[in-house]
Amino acid sequence: MQVKNYLPSVSAAIGGFPLSQLVWRICISLHAFPRFAVAAMYYRYLSSIVYRRYKIYSALACTLNVIENIGLIGLTFVSSSENYSIHEKFFILFMVCSTLYMILLSGILKYHRNIPATELESKSLKFKFYLVFIYLSFIGLSCYTFIRHNAFCEEGMYTLFALFEYIVILSNMGFHMTAYWDFYDRVLPLDPLLQRLI
Repeated sequence: MQVKNYLPSVSAAIGGFPLSQLVWRICISLHAFPRFAVAAMYYRYLSSIVYRRYKIYSALACTLNVIENIGLIGLTFVSSSENYSIHEKFFILFMVCSTLYMILLSGILKYHRNIPATELESKSLKFKFYLVFIYLSFIGLSCYTFIRHNAFCEEGMYTLFALFEYIVILSNMGFHMTAYWDFYDRVLPLDPLLQRLI
């Protein structure tokens, strides 16, 4: 049965149109290296501020962040229309790792610091907790509306799913943008990296 849909999901908006797919892939490609660099920066940052006995959690958090990024790259370059099974596996990898990473990083920064947080680090942590709450809430709502859409094919249900999916994505992006406050005084010199690559 065909029902009206007023808002496309991200996969539908990107996967079905070659130009939007190309633009999306270029954008993900351009920010892939910085995301991996930030994961490495977080490892060094966490290693310097957490108690020694919790450093394994820092390594785990950063590993989850790297795997999250790999999942994002995978689901970007293998669209659901090209190979649904592989796209779905990358999507699950991305969702599981991003969820665990966000929760673990927030917990490490709240409960396992060996030095007090600066004002900006406290602000960052406060926003991290808000964004994790929004993220988890809307993952639940997305799952509920997706299941209802598939089970009953109700009008507007897929539109709600798409809206909730956008909120999940924006809260994930917001969570990663809190790195700005964690690294406000850090500089990432690219010259040495570029010289080694050339």
